[in-house]
Amino acid sequence: MIWKISMHLTSMVFLMFFSLISLYMSLFCLFDKTCYVIEWEILTINSSSIVATYIFDWMSLMFMSFVMFISAMVLYYSGGYMEGDTSFDRFMYLVLAFVLSMVFLIISPNLISILLGWDGLGLVSYALVIYYQNEKSANAGMLTVLSNRVGDVAILLSIALMFVEGSWNFIFYVFYLDDNLMLLMKILVVVAAMTKSAQIPFSAWLPAAMAAPTPVSALVHSSTLVTAGVYLLIRFSSALSETILPILLLFSSLTMFMSGLGANFEYDLKKIIALSTLSQLGVMLSILSLGFKDLAFFHLLTHALFKALLFMCAGAMIHNVKEYQDIRLMGGLVVFMPLTCMCMNLANLALCGTPFLAGFYSKDLILEVAFMSWINVVILFLYVFATMLTVCYTFRLIFYSMTGEFNLASFSNISDTSPIMTSPMLALSSGAILSGALLSWLIFPEAYVICLSPFMKSLVLVVSVVGGLMGYLLNIMNVNFKLNSLGFYPLVVFSGSMWFLPFLSTFNISSVSLSMGQVYFKMIDKGWSETSGGQGLFSTLMSVSKSHQQVSNSNFKSYMKVFLVLMLMLSFFNI
Repeated sequence: MIWKISMHLTSMVFLMFFSLISLYMSLFCLFDKTCYVIEWEILTINSSSIVATYIFDWMSLMFMSFVMFISAMVLYYSGGYMEGDTSFDRFMYLVLAFVLSMVFLIISPNLISILLGWDGLGLVSYALVIYYQNEKSANAGMLTVLSNRVGDVAILLSIALMFVEGSWNFIFYVFYLDDNLMLLMKILVVVAAMTKSAQIPFSAWLPAAMAAPTPVSALVHSSTLVTAGVYLLIRFSSALSETILPILLLFSSLTMFMSGLGANFEYDLKKIIALSTLSQLGVMLSILSLGFKDLAFFHLLTHALFKALLFMCAGAMIHNVKEYQDIRLMGGLVVFMPLTCMCMNLANLALCGTPFLAGFYSKDLILEVAFMSWINVVILFLYVFATMLTVCYTFRLIFYSMTGEFNLASFSNISDTSPIMTSPMLALSSGAILSGALLSWLIFPEAYVICLSPFMKSLVLVVSVVGGLMGYLLNIMNVNFKLNSLGFYPLVVFSGSMWFLPFLSTFNISSVSLSMGQVYFKMIDKGWSETSGGQGLFSTLMSVSKSHQQVSNSNFKSYMKVFLVLMLMLSFFNI
């Protein structure tokens, strides 16, 4: 027990220390307008050298500071949530490896070193998703790792194409890769980012990854795995051409709408918040595709704080109601867990963009800039309805879990008694309140000039109020609503199942690809490749080498003697 407590405490102190250092260095780089690129020559053989390159600018340092702060809170929170777990030390090491992989990805301006962090995230996320060793977790882990392999292959191919430029340090070339130059490489980078950030058609793995422990979900969905794709595109944003950006805008807007619609039909508490993350990733990538990378990064940071808080509160609720995740079995928890419910309401309101909370400063600005941009009616419709659906499922979640009647029968021993779990929630609550204003002053010292009509200016507030009323009132009248929904059963199933993406992602595709892989392994890898490839060449060279060795042994002298005798005899007879 002493080792467990000391482990999560020391991890928190260590990460908090580095978070503060990173924040200080980030502010220094931001105010001084400096950027440091460090090259470390690891090894030199003949004329070839292996060099590790790292970039430290205000963006990478600030993101690293947020990742470490949230990781510190999550690791401390895990000390209470995972208490009693037999593999607690393994869990802590996996989470630390996860954070280290994300840090590698953040500070890498090189495609090969980015691949180390990128693949590290994929590998450790698989280990964390299958942490609870059962069939559901194994299936979810397989879906997660196979979906992310698509992005890994895209990064590998882009590394090969980037070699044309003479260097893999893409950070120095993004400004020259404009228009249609290296178009295939840009498409591959966008595909890699879409798989990691779970955009359509790769969205199925994100809700499935909820099989991992809740502290992992808080870390994955706030600042690490799913944000890696957004961060990569922010770095590549200067190179993205007008051919790719409209397609990315369409897919991200559809993801935003689809996930908001699906969350209104979901009853699993963690999956509702996962679909909320998917919606916000769509917001980030959509505004990035409109050309506003600073706004995407701003929302990335603010969203990280209140989404980590939201998952921590959900984890505290699940932990107290003995691992139930169905929101219909909760209700009235505000009476028993006032502190947790207060923090959860705070995170929910920040997610909805309530004025003067963190989400308001980023999300409201993003929507107004999007309305001011050159977007068509379809994208405008998706933005407006996704915003309304976000508020709708948030108030639906509040209604089912925190208000109403207590539905847990004899489960009355529910309270906020664990300071290990509530202390990080309070720290992140302050971030959910203050981070929006502080970051807006830092990142945007000069305000955006937004010119909109009164109707468009008030549209965000109006749809938010309408969405909140729908989310609360329709679920108060849930009997009539459910009876009426039976008449539209196919539409309800289609909307609530993420447009059949989980079904399509696992239907025959995995089995066909795995069976083809088995055939390839038997016929090529263990067949022709053995005889005609590297192994065949190796056996041929070995046999030639053995023959040469026999000739080079002492037998060679006797052969030479016989040869000389024969030559002398021939010369004698010729004479």
